[in-house]
Order: sequence, then structure tokens, then C-alpha cells
Amino acid sequence: MDMKICLFVILFISFSSLSQREKPQNYRRFDEKTIHFGFMLGANTSSFTLFQKPNAYADYGLKSLKLRSSPGGQVGIVTTLKLGTPVVRLRFVPTLSFQERVLTYQFEDPDDLENDVFNEERINSTNLDFPLMFQFRTLRVNNFAAYALFGGQYSTDLQSQENASQDFNDPFIKIKQHDFQAQVGGGVEFFAPYFKFGMEIKYSHGFVNSFVPENTFIARPIESTYNRVWWFSIIFEG
Repeated sequence: MDMKICLFVILFISFSSLSQREKPQNYRRFDEKTIHFGFMLGANTSSFTLFQKPNAYADYGLKSLKLRSSPGGQVGIVTTLKLGTPVVRLRFVPTLSFQERVLTYQFEDPDDLENDVFNEERINSTNLDFPLMFQFRTLRVNNFAAYALFGGQYSTDLQSQENASQDFNDPFIKIKQHDFQAQVGGGVEFFAPYFKFGMEIKYSHGFVNSFVPENTFIARPIESTYNRVWWFSIIFEG
């Protein structure tokens, strides 16, 4: 899923809703409650910010290393706490997410300089994510509101092979099980008679090097990796 298209759709809906004439408000008592619960379903695309060693070609024959984002999904439980005013809230969304990143290597073949050797590595993760976000929401316009999100999350990879033994004939890339990421995002909300429906897009970027160095031909050229993810979510709250 193209996150840029999702962002454009959210912005278009926001401007369209703001231009509406005044209508009777649904779910008037929503903002009177201190705490709300709900659930979230969504999709994501994940990749790395990757730094190669400066001598990767001279030392390891690496001609190029390309990253490709892959689609994934997530499901979570939403808890939103009003911080004294309807426009400032604290949101906690424990989430189970599935992610995949693809690395494509192009090595120079020392035995055949006319041809190159290609290798593709897929790194899969099943994460438990614990994002804690500040939500700054506009006042309601009819049955619509928009908001911005700022915060961070801790993630633990249930599929991590950080401490697994390597087969040097068939190696794999290791990333650390635990990660910390900063997050920023925004969304729109629509109020139905008995619940609130929202669409949200977020961007996460790790600030801890997630790469586990190993003495394998696919790991040696890499200096560091930082997880990055685009998230698109649909949220229901009552």
C-alpha cells in the first residue's frame, strides 16, 4: 500500500469535511469521557535506514546493496486518555505487527569479472509494539475532527534470531530483538451515533542500531541499520 496515497486521501477528506455546513452532532458525550477504548486494524511497509562500511567494495566486492519495502499488517487495542481538555490526549496502542524487509546484494565475482553475483535476503519480524503517543486534536466540526501525533514506541521482535547459530554456507541477517523508535503522524476522525471511526498514518524511525554484526559475506559490508516503518490504521473507539 502506497502511504503517500493514503496521506493524500486523509488530507482530501479533512479539507472536504471542514467545508461542510453545520450539522447535528453525533455521539455528543464522547468528549465528556476521560478514557476510551477501541481496536485498530492496519497495514504497514517496513525497511531500514542502512549504512554500509566505507570500504565495502574494496574489501568485500560489494557493488551495490538495495533495500525494498515490503507490505505487512498490524492489529492492536486502543486506550485513549483525555488530559483535562478534549484537544490533548494520551494514546496507548499495544500492537501485534508483521513486517518484512528485503535486501538485494550485487557482488563482483572474483573468478568471472564479466558477471556479478546477486543475493537476496528477506528479514521477517513478528513484533509486539508498545507505542505511547500524545494526540493533539482539533475541535469538532460537525461530526469530524483531525489530529496530530507525537511520541515513541518500544518493540520486541518475537521472531528475532539475534542469538541463533549461523550456518556460514547459508547465512542470514540478524537484527536485535529490542528496539526503540520515535513516531510522528496524524489522522482524521468521524463521529457516528454510537462510536467514533478514524483513519491514521504514522512514520516510525529507530534511534538504536538494530544490526547484529556477523562474520558472513552478507553481514560484513554493513555498518548499521535502523528500523523505519510507515503505518496506516483504521481505528474504532466507543
